[in-house]
Amino acid sequence: MRSFAASALGLFVVLLLGPSRSEAAAIFEDGYLGLTQVELRAKLGQPQAVRDRKAALRVFNYYSFSDWEKFYKKLVAPQNGEDVYTYKRDGVDVRYSFGYVTDLSDTSDAPPLYVNLVDIEFSPAVPIERISSLVPEFRPPVEPAAPAFRSNIWVLVFKGQPSPAARFIVREQAKDRLDWTLAFQLFTLQGLPEFLTLKAPIDRLEISAQSIQLVKQRQRLTHEPILNPFSPEFSRQAPPPPQAKKIPLPKYAD
Repeated sequence: MRSFAASALGLFVVLLLGPSRSEAAAIFEDGYLGLTQVELRAKLGQPQAVRDRKAALRVFNYYSFSDWEKFYKKLVAPQNGEDVYTYKRDGVDVRYSFGYVTDLSDTSDAPPLYVNLVDIEFSPAVPIERISSLVPEFRPPVEPAAPAFRSNIWVLVFKGQPSPAARFIVREQAKDRLDWTLAFQLFTLQGLPEFLTLKAPIDRLEISAQSIQLVKQRQRLTHEPILNPFSPEFSRQAPPPPQAKKIPLPKYAD
């Protein structure tokens, strides 16, 4: 009777949290999303630093790897630490930070961590057209109909087909009712011009799994659909004609 109850409880946990990933592998072509922390470090080596985020703000504490492993990992919690790797490429400092999630169905003392976000920062900012040469993992789609959106501070481009396996690394309510696709989101601190070109400066690139359905259903007011900026058709667009400034006419009293 006890074994039956334990089996039923285990089945309930699996149904609630989703299947575990005993054998991790990259979910998308970027080569990172879905890897375990052990696999990532085997691929890239020991991180140069580990950082943790303060609340939802982009304010971080940075730790040496040895200090993190000896002390701060236990204090902050392993899943809150992002592995940091910094490279110098063509005169630009390129900093990769890898965020993790845990397998919620794993109740062991040290559950494996899985990559769910790749945050890449550029110093100084670089034009959109240079990112592919600085980030080998960034291979955006070239089809004009590839889903793409923008705001005044970012550009979001989806690539490829959704993957059911991506639900495992997503921490979104109702994630099982949505499809999740490889997404590249480019951010700028300076703001994007109204007429977007590949010369626009970018400070940061995020590689993650996002939902096109979620964007179209709930984020229509903040996500403006655009032609894929990495398609040949986009570069052939002509800028809009300058608008003539109207000279206000004086108003006189009767």
